[in-house]
Amino acid sequence: MYEQEQIKPYGEEGTKREQVEQMFDNIAHSYDTLNHTLSFGVDRIWRKNAINFLLKNRTSTDSVLDIATGTGDFAILACQKLHPKKVVGCDISEGMMAIGREKVKASGLSDIITFQNEDCAKMSFETGSFDAVISAFALRNFQNLDECLKEMHRVLADDGHLSVVDLCTPVSFPMKQLFYIYKKVVMPLLGKLFSKDKTAYSYLPETMDAVPQAERMQGIIQQAGFHNVNFKRLAFGMCILYTAEK
Repeated sequence: MYEQEQIKPYGEEGTKREQVEQMFDNIAHSYDTLNHTLSFGVDRIWRKNAINFLLKNRTSTDSVLDIATGTGDFAILACQKLHPKKVVGCDISEGMMAIGREKVKASGLSDIITFQNEDCAKMSFETGSFDAVISAFALRNFQNLDECLKEMHRVLADDGHLSVVDLCTPVSFPMKQLFYIYKKVVMPLLGKLFSKDKTAYSYLPETMDAVPQAERMQGIIQQAGFHNVNFKRLAFGMCILYTAEK
């Protein structure tokens, strides 16, 4: 068991999966505004980096699965840039996906993007269903990281690609020191002001410290069955892009 798997938003009662679902349902109404504010809008660029990997390494991408899609930003971007025949956004939070469905409808993409309530550790999709699996800022929220990664591998087609972005802890001066203050003071304060859920934005920075990162995560992804696993630090080490092939 990895350290972040033991960290829950609301204490001991209930599983991590149940509490994460509750947390995202609670903050769904303010998630987009707060997410863009906390990252100074750079989260959009990080997602574009993940999509650019697919554009450079695939001649076509007809089907995309967005794991922990939230309010659908990554699914919409994938649709706009990759021009697939279908995009499925899956999540355990109905509150987040409800907002995502409205955004997709407003974008005129409802015939391509659909949403499904799925537990990443045990998905209902057939083996080899997708050309690409993408995910943003979700690895630290999984109750069973190994099982989730194995499922991502299973649902990929034989020539499929994985492209994942996740927040991480900078390792170099001065970003390491500045980011420590930011995540311990600024992030919980803004989270409380915007979302009225102080616990959620204390949980998130705590799991950022605990989740395996860089070389260690690279090894974990390899153990799930992926090949050519690479990572790249973005934004002075605040984010990491993980890429792999089936």
